[in-house]
Amino acid sequence: MAARVVRISIAPVKSLGLVHPDEVELGERGVAGNRRFWLVDRDRRLVNNKRNGPLVRIRPDWDEQTRELALTFPDGTRVAGKVELDAEPFEVEMYGYSLASRRVLGPWQEAISSYAGEPLTFLWAEAGAPDRLYAGSASVVSRESLARLAEEAGEDELDGRRFRMLFEIAGVRAHEEDEWQGTYVRVGEATIKVNGDVGRCAVTTHDPDTGIPTVDTLKALARYRREGRTEPLPLGVYASVVVPGRVHVGDEVVPMQERLIATSLS
Repeated sequence: MAARVVRISIAPVKSLGLVHPDEVELGERGVAGNRRFWLVDRDRRLVNNKRNGPLVRIRPDWDEQTRELALTFPDGTRVAGKVELDAEPFEVEMYGYSLASRRVLGPWQEAISSYAGEPLTFLWAEAGAPDRLYAGSASVVSRESLARLAEEAGEDELDGRRFRMLFEIAGVRAHEEDEWQGTYVRVGEATIKVNGDVGRCAVTTHDPDTGIPTVDTLKALARYRREGRTEPLPLGVYASVVVPGRVHVGDEVVPMQERLIATSLS
């Protein structure tokens, strides 16, 4: 049986709730609108779920074409409107590299800050804010790998949303995606190059609906997957896009045996 895409997850606002479209257009820089927005604190440091897990309870609705953004908070409050940006660049780094950003004008910053209990700056990332720049504009984890980790953690199952990967797939051996590192994989109409492991952090211990720690995924990974090929405590892989294309839930995922000469990237 061929491996297939079983869920697509994007985060219009980095660290807030996920959105699960039935299909996406995968471009050279990933999915347009994925991690379009992000948050920093008063010291211009990235705000993520390690610091404030319940941010995932804020549900975003973002239209990349119309630039309409709505955020729905746990109490039902909805803050919506058309996004406008400060004309001046906002000088800031994420994970040690400069990320071209501008401050978002409008009601969202105040609403998120009030919910988080600290003053935050709400930013627009000009080209998106993936964790590993364009080397990580796509990511993959298999349901079989999730099941293996659940077994080690003493759980019946683990929801893949904990791991915030672009593509969840099924139809492979547990951790088979590790073997794709350094090779090319066709996903729907697109082709990706798998570049490395995704090393895991405390965010994955959180329930994906509440942001509260419920399962010690890191201890379970340490028992049988302490070291990966590129990062420690690995689960799933990250990839760059070499051939853009449409990807639907249900599309085949096909590891490619031959080397691909990609003319679409310099």
